[in-house]
Amino acid sequence: MITSIQKWGNSQGIRIPKSLLDLAGFPESGPVNLTIEPDSIVIKKIAQPKPASLKELFRDYDGKYQCSEWDTGVPVGKEIL
Repeated sequence: MITSIQKWGNSQGIRIPKSLLDLAGFPESGPVNLTIEPDSIVIKKIAQPKPASLKELFRDYDGKYQCSEWDTGVPVGKEIL
């Protein structure tokens, strides 16, 4: 596929068709790593960690938290309390 480099603000950009991104397994957006090789610019996706599950987020929770009130100070604007 032939495309062209175009001015994009103070940089230059290349539009990559979604079909190519899909074939290469790239997400729709996210970080990539650019490296230089002789006569080439190589784009590689960066593996993103999977979001933690709710069970993983609470694995160290022992259930002993007791909610309490706290003082946030005097109102400084038109807050309605």
